[in-house]
Amino acid sequence: MALAILKFVRSTTLAGHALVLATLLVVQLDLAAAQTNGVQYPIDVAVAPDGTVYVADLNLPGIWRFQNGKRQLYFQGQKKFRTPLNRVRCLAVDGQGRLLAGDSSTWEVYRFDANGRPQPLANGKIGKPMGIAVGKDGSIYVSDLEVHRIWKLAQGKDPEEIATVAAPMGMAIDGQQRLWIVSRGKHQLRRLTPDGKLEIVVRGQPFQFPHDVCLTEDGTAIVSDGYGKCLWKVAPGEKPQQWVRSPSFDNPVGLAYHNGKVYVADSRAKMVFVVDAEGKVTPLWQGE
Repeated sequence: MALAILKFVRSTTLAGHALVLATLLVVQLDLAAAQTNGVQYPIDVAVAPDGTVYVADLNLPGIWRFQNGKRQLYFQGQKKFRTPLNRVRCLAVDGQGRLLAGDSSTWEVYRFDANGRPQPLANGKIGKPMGIAVGKDGSIYVSDLEVHRIWKLAQGKDPEEIATVAAPMGMAIDGQQRLWIVSRGKHQLRRLTPDGKLEIVVRGQPFQFPHDVCLTEDGTAIVSDGYGKCLWKVAPGEKPQQWVRSPSFDNPVGLAYHNGKVYVADSRAKMVFVVDAEGKVTPLWQGE
């Protein structure tokens, strides 16, 4: 990379030299500032099969990676509207361990390639992506808060509308390939079957301000409630029960489930918490 930049610099005018060097300086300063300031507004979290944790940081803007106990900047977007991941809002990891990210700034969903570069999948036709879920067959589903739709993505094609849901937020998919959808509409937890039937799981509005959902091995749904500063549990066939209410929570939003633990992105606490099966809450890293 450095050699390529050097060759480019040598081939440009003095004015070009100054522009390239200034650009490099800005990039380095941005990276240094990000590392110094740390996580600013974690809005979603995803966990890869190997336990690597990815965190979407809305105000960075960009994505952090936590691996082997260390925090690294995985991708930093620009603070310029209409640039990739300027407003990153949701994450998921597909069956091959590739990271997916939804961005409302560019109306897009990106999949990161082997070199850590975001590749667009939706032709810029997702208004405000708030949740991503991936099926066993690799199908990618996206909730769109702007137009109240659920989309199915296939690379190189326009998104396919598969359902209309009022104010859809986070999503998860179960072993039966049913799509669970948090809604801020009349009924706050919906489920979309593979044949297109939209079911009501939680009737009414028991949650104050729901944001995301994840699923445990036994089919229990965990729902984050930002205003309630808690997590809810919805066991199969049962009504919602408040599960974890912690003084550590300030605005729990994004959720992920991995190896019996729930990962919770809390935007105002500037932290990702790990909640075990007994409801014990532990920060993923030491406070900034």
